[in-house]
Amino acid sequence: MNNCNRKIIGARWYARGVNASYLNVDYKSPRDYSGHGTHTASTAAGSFVSNTSFYGLGVGTARGGAPHARLAIYKACWGGAIRCPEAALIKAIDDAVHDAGNDGPLPQTISNELPWVITVGASTIDRSFPTIITLGNNQKLVGQSFYHASNDGSNSTELLLIRSCSTDELNSTNIAGKIVVCADSLFAPGDIPSGAGDASRSMSQVVNSLIEAQAEGVIFARSPIGLLQDYRRFIYLLVDNDVMLQIKEYIQLSDTSSPTATISPANNIVGSRVMSPRVAAFSSRGPSLDYPDLIKPDITAPGVSILAARFNSYYFLSGTSMACPHVTGVAALLKAAHPEWSPAAIKSALVTTAYTTNAYGFPIEADGIPRKLADPFDFGGGHINPNRALDPGLIYDVDPNDYFKFFNCTSDASNCDLVDAHLYHLNLPSISISDLKTSVTVKRTVTNVGDTDTIYRAIVESPPGVKISVEPSVLKFNAFHKVQTFALTFTSLHAVQGDFNFGSLTWSDGGKHLVRIPIAVRVTIQDYFSDTS
Repeated sequence: MNNCNRKIIGARWYARGVNASYLNVDYKSPRDYSGHGTHTASTAAGSFVSNTSFYGLGVGTARGGAPHARLAIYKACWGGAIRCPEAALIKAIDDAVHDAGNDGPLPQTISNELPWVITVGASTIDRSFPTIITLGNNQKLVGQSFYHASNDGSNSTELLLIRSCSTDELNSTNIAGKIVVCADSLFAPGDIPSGAGDASRSMSQVVNSLIEAQAEGVIFARSPIGLLQDYRRFIYLLVDNDVMLQIKEYIQLSDTSSPTATISPANNIVGSRVMSPRVAAFSSRGPSLDYPDLIKPDITAPGVSILAARFNSYYFLSGTSMACPHVTGVAALLKAAHPEWSPAAIKSALVTTAYTTNAYGFPIEADGIPRKLADPFDFGGGHINPNRALDPGLIYDVDPNDYFKFFNCTSDASNCDLVDAHLYHLNLPSISISDLKTSVTVKRTVTNVGDTDTIYRAIVESPPGVKISVEPSVLKFNAFHKVQTFALTFTSLHAVQGDFNFGSLTWSDGGKHLVRIPIAVRVTIQDYFSDTS
């Protein structure tokens, strides 16, 4: 126990409902089998460790979101496929923070969408891993990879152009010792029946086939849904479409029978030169199929190429599972700074202080096919901003009993499936109205947690086709009036059957506090589907 640092103060495991086949390949103990739990725990509360990297990539000091916090480990997921039966999860812990799922970028793929949890989407960070590709004609191009094998530039490898890299094409071609260029590797929307996860697995299947055939590597055209993967010494490269066109042109017009390329190890680029954050393509999107009067996810956090502990080393992983522990760590810090805050207050602080623009002031984008500007069903309130969340100014708090009222269920949560009222009446830091026919009035209550004597003024950004009025539009707080209630009236301006449009309400004190909540409204016509013949 020489390495014991008292970081982990408890560890339990739960196997109720777990298929025996998963138990047979896993440790029947709290010990991590896949490395997934270690990675997420490290991200949430890992201690400071200097000079960490993945074979020289991402070098720096590693630390979790709350590095001085301690961890209690509850193992409820099993096997290499990371199966998490609901019975085991419920037995393990009554979660307060949930990841949004990895089934994006298609709409209505969100999971864990109940109002009392913080649903977290994944976004990119300001780090890039450019790799120099030197073609046989000495033309230098740039791709992205985790490739880390040493190469002094003298070893060139033959390039082989295969259009779709289908199973039939790969099986009928001698690819041993070559770098395969998958020219048509962009995945069309019709090829993604359940989101980017399927496309990512398809790329992995191609790679596995190439490794079995003893190929040296593969080059894919970078898709908005493509993810970097590590395959040790196997070369896995993503390139932009214009770079792919230049590689194809070189191969097709080469004056030699064996066009070649030299792949250099990846480099680190960190900072403003990398446009970030962007909502990751795999991050599941709203609106919720079950609760359309909720905006989900609530927030996004870093979840792409996250370096954290795995087994006895450090490793890059991507997913909402990587984003969720970032929020967990920040929530732990907020609770330590404000022990009187409820879970709903912490959620409010995170959502209302999130940012929606990048370092250059441009709106945050959401990766997908096509890439687009992010909206609340992509990133909720926006990208997490821990420093601002520490001092949010106002909070939207919720009495836990209100959840039971709206879901018409008992305190033991045994029958919480039926919604008893419109969820937009819950005092959440967001508003979604999925069925606005004429006019709806929604009330919200805010609590001042900032300076005692403060005046806030409303700033409204109405969704297209909707008028929003706020009453009162000025909130005055003092030592005797720390809680204020206001009403928002939503009025449809056009009789149309529409889709969701987006806006926001921001309370400003004219200084450091901008308390913003996202708004989504869908205008509908009452008799749109009636028989008009």
